[in-house]
Amino acid sequence: MKRPIFLATLMAASLYANAAVTVKDDAGNTVTVQKPAMRVISLAPHITELLFAAGGGSHVVGVVSYSDFPEEAKKIQQVGSNRELDLERIIALKPDLVVVWRHGSSERQIDVVKQLGVPMFHSEPQKLEDIADNVAKLGQLMGTDAVAGPAAADLRKRIGDLRRRYANRPVVRTFYQVWDKPLYTLNGKQIVSDALRLCGGENVFAKLNVTAPVVSIEGVLQENPEAIFATAEKNYGGVNLWKPYPNLAAVRNDNLFTIDGNLVNRAGPRMIAGAEQLCEKLEIARQHRGAKPKP
Repeated sequence: MKRPIFLATLMAASLYANAAVTVKDDAGNTVTVQKPAMRVISLAPHITELLFAAGGGSHVVGVVSYSDFPEEAKKIQQVGSNRELDLERIIALKPDLVVVWRHGSSERQIDVVKQLGVPMFHSEPQKLEDIADNVAKLGQLMGTDAVAGPAAADLRKRIGDLRRRYANRPVVRTFYQVWDKPLYTLNGKQIVSDALRLCGGENVFAKLNVTAPVVSIEGVLQENPEAIFATAEKNYGGVNLWKPYPNLAAVRNDNLFTIDGNLVNRAGPRMIAGAEQLCEKLEIARQHRGAKPKP
């Protein structure tokens, strides 16, 4: 009696392994693979992190520059950068799935890749929960659900824990500084703003139409944010730019914060840790309210 059951189990597993899988990507497109994708190309660093988190690191055959996490990703063949793709190399790698980030790549080149007829998944997380969804869906496409499912569930749990912990906390008006030459920030649709909202932060430039707008020092001074964030980068002034303005609320209340750019500048799984840092810093800003300003 056991042998027929065993054979039936094997047959079911075989059918599942070769069954077509269909998911919706972040652009709302239907993406179908006829069997689990075994040769995947990543066209953005955050996508490389998502694929590894989904248990598909061994399936990734091509990446773009700056795909440096996890460590194993550095050993994977590069197929270009966010500015220029090596289409011949992509074709030579014979991918059965290409995962793209349209805002970070040449649209013209992505359209050419699309003409190859290879299934293409657009990854464009705009909310923290989208990161978990990406992990789960990429796991489905690669047949690595056993890893991707629990990984996505863990990410959702950590996001939920943060949401509950910081729900109803007093709002902190915040300026997020991407770069200072020129002075770049992010609008409310970008995923960093979603992380700030989760923590009770309010992006002072959320209503701007451009995703990564250039603003002026005068514009920031006029908004008078209570907290300012910048990432830690070499040869980069960061939050020190604002120290000559003692009347700025963020300077007056000692709320100039530096955060690890690796954790917040990529919409991958590590961004949940970045959100945890943002929340902790904003809580410090709340504690500074009413405190005696630094001389």
